[in-house]
Amino acid sequence: MKIKGSTALVTGANRGLGLAYAKALLAAGAKKVYAGARDPSSVTLKGVVPIKLDVTSAADIAAAVTQCGDVDLLINNAGVTVRGETLLSDGGVDALRDLMETNVYGVLAVSRAFAPVLASNGGGALVNMLSVLSWITLPGTSIYPVTKAAAWSLTNALRNELSKQGTLVVGVHAGLIETDMIKGIGNVTLPRSRPEDIAAAVIKGIEAGDSEVIADDTSRNVKAGFVATPAAYLVTSGA
Repeated sequence: MKIKGSTALVTGANRGLGLAYAKALLAAGAKKVYAGARDPSSVTLKGVVPIKLDVTSAADIAAAVTQCGDVDLLINNAGVTVRGETLLSDGGVDALRDLMETNVYGVLAVSRAFAPVLASNGGGALVNMLSVLSWITLPGTSIYPVTKAAAWSLTNALRNELSKQGTLVVGVHAGLIETDMIKGIGNVTLPRSRPEDIAAAVIKGIEAGDSEVIADDTSRNVKAGFVATPAAYLVTSGA
């Protein structure tokens, strides 16, 4: 689909990658960009329409559907992470449940609610922001990758279910991005991408009709490592 003239909704659009998406959409000629955030007053980008949207709130999602009935591009960007917990730590199970609510169930809830909207507007596109951690786990990040692996599978399932209405479903994989989310992750030395570069790659992928956007070298290298022996996702750090 073409971005020029489109109407987009970006979740988690008040900062970081979500803000970069909103800017990129405006620059590419989107007719309207709804910027979803838990606190719409935190959306300060000129030219967008702030909306209250906590992706874990059924009431917020229903209100967003009513307000944003002209959307033909949905970018599920909102996501959360956790520090100081692992799958086997005392708080690991609760932390996993908390992250699943936003990173998986929130994505599903927004996608389910807006699927009829996309259909009524010609099919359009649905973009899910995933991660290279959909495929691998790094030291100290064991909980977040579980949710992103689930979101990857969810994205593939949605692609099948939405194909009949002509909706392009795009999964985006990227490594570390220079946003608030990666602060405090420790001594991880992977390269870091600018949010603007990731957003530009996704815009290009949408317009090309790509079902998957491998947005940086980290993700490209990891995906290439699937055929290695041992495969990239089987390699442990020993940490």
